[in-house]
Amino acid sequence: MHKKTVERWSPWLLLVAIIVLWQIICSAFSVPEFLFPSPWVIATQLVEFAGVISAHAWRTYWVTMAGFGIAIVVGVLLGFVIGSSRLAYAAVYPLMTAFNALPKAAFVPILVVWFGIGVGPAILTAFLISFFPIMVNIATGLATLEPELEDVLRVLGAKRWDVLTKVGLPRSMPYFFGSLKVAITLAFVGTTVSEMTAANEGIGYLLISAGSSMQMGLAFAGLMVVGAMAMVMYELFSWIEKRTTGWAHRGSQGE
Repeated sequence: MHKKTVERWSPWLLLVAIIVLWQIICSAFSVPEFLFPSPWVIATQLVEFAGVISAHAWRTYWVTMAGFGIAIVVGVLLGFVIGSSRLAYAAVYPLMTAFNALPKAAFVPILVVWFGIGVGPAILTAFLISFFPIMVNIATGLATLEPELEDVLRVLGAKRWDVLTKVGLPRSMPYFFGSLKVAITLAFVGTTVSEMTAANEGIGYLLISAGSSMQMGLAFAGLMVVGAMAMVMYELFSWIEKRTTGWAHRGSQGE
């Protein structure tokens, strides 16, 4: 019990230690606020500009979730198609890997030309940067289904569709939730990057505006808000994962 309590609180203890050390360094060396603001300066900026930050944060949040929702649908569908067929896996997977290697920030100017400045490029950037982990994990979960298990199910009369939907997909759920936790953080990155160049609101736009006026405390406050939103969504998916795929974590529950 004591070990589990320590593990549960260890991230928060580490965060507090980092903040305290950060504040000590900034105070001891009199670091200028416009170069590297202290946690106290960031906190005061969060309070002072709470209304502005919350408005930009809400815009970033719902745009990110829109792109992330599209990424889930497309990622699951593509992953199912690729993972259910050896031919599709061999043909499509290398192409998707090459596409994923392309810097998504380079797509933003193209998306601006196609859709104009606004939510369109941000939603699509969040989608482009986050669908690949979901697709890969679903495809991997289906493609790595044990041949022996599949043979037994075929002997028992199960068809290919039954094997995929009743065994393959449930077996892929731990992979799926693992990909969601990675993809949601990437989605926030994609939205923020797009907002920095192709939007007039959102945390990305706030970062550019604050940086241009040398308000580094406000810029860091915006970054903290994005990190907090990503962390909350990560923990939400972790909570759902533990309650829906507990069978896959039985080995770790007794530790």
